[in-house]
Amino acid sequence: TIKGVSSFSAEQEAHALRKAMKGLGTDEDAIIESLTKLNVSQRQQVLITYKSSIGRDLIDDLKSELSGNFEKVIIAMMTPTTMYDVHELRRAMKGAGTDEGCLIEILASRTNEEIRRINENYKLQYGRTLEEDIVSDTSSMFRRVLVSLATGNRDEGTYVDDALAQQDAQCLYEAGEKKWGTDEVQFIAILCTRNRYHLLRVFDAYRRIANKDITDSIKSEMSGDLEDALLAVVKCVRNKPAYFAERLYKSMKGLGTDDSTLIRVMVSRSEIDMLDIRREFLTMYGKSLHSFIKGDCSGDYRKVLLRLCGGE
Repeated sequence: TIKGVSSFSAEQEAHALRKAMKGLGTDEDAIIESLTKLNVSQRQQVLITYKSSIGRDLIDDLKSELSGNFEKVIIAMMTPTTMYDVHELRRAMKGAGTDEGCLIEILASRTNEEIRRINENYKLQYGRTLEEDIVSDTSSMFRRVLVSLATGNRDEGTYVDDALAQQDAQCLYEAGEKKWGTDEVQFIAILCTRNRYHLLRVFDAYRRIANKDITDSIKSEMSGDLEDALLAVVKCVRNKPAYFAERLYKSMKGLGTDDSTLIRVMVSRSEIDMLDIRREFLTMYGKSLHSFIKGDCSGDYRKVLLRLCGGE
């Protein structure tokens, strides 16, 4: 939904933003207008130009003029893609309590290349590895799934070995449904390393062997964060936009809004697959994502999210 503009002047945008914040009151509409038409790399150019031509830090200015969730979205949009993931992962582990949903979402849905960049930048930013933080902040099998995903070592080829797919399916069946207790390591080994096409074949074979879907087996065999993590892996393999549509739906349905999830998905997918996510959302829930956001948020926060959403 955010494509950027073909010809733009970083200088003009920088001055327009400064004008929107100077003096009494802030012109929030001008800020939304400017930042939602640019893509993330163009916003980075504006950030640099703002400093060189105005002599002030744009992020600092935005932070002092804006507040609440509106501020959070705008700062997220101004953060380079990889750094945004890095900050979110860190936020999910910092302080008391852990935002497991955030860890699962990012690590289960990013490509190897994205994970590699996240690991590099995490280390540069915090002086520790992402893995070290995961290990100190999580435990048992859930920790092992996250560590496995954080290596970014999934086969990304397209080759499917039918015999191996059959064997993997049998293996999963014997590690779960067929035995008393569950051998979670088998699930991790297969679900976190095989390529997407191979896994789709495994899931088909699994259904034939176990007479139920792999997700139903995970739900009955596992619980808590481990269950959530493995379900997320399966959902991302099957249909990533549908996975994000579900994340968005759950962030808004019922009382209260999980704003950090809503903001993260809207900002991080706006230049990747937001149109697909919108389509899946409508199919899955019978209402448009646009109408859902409209009913759930208000003010400038709502305005900027609707711009990231694009049309109905």
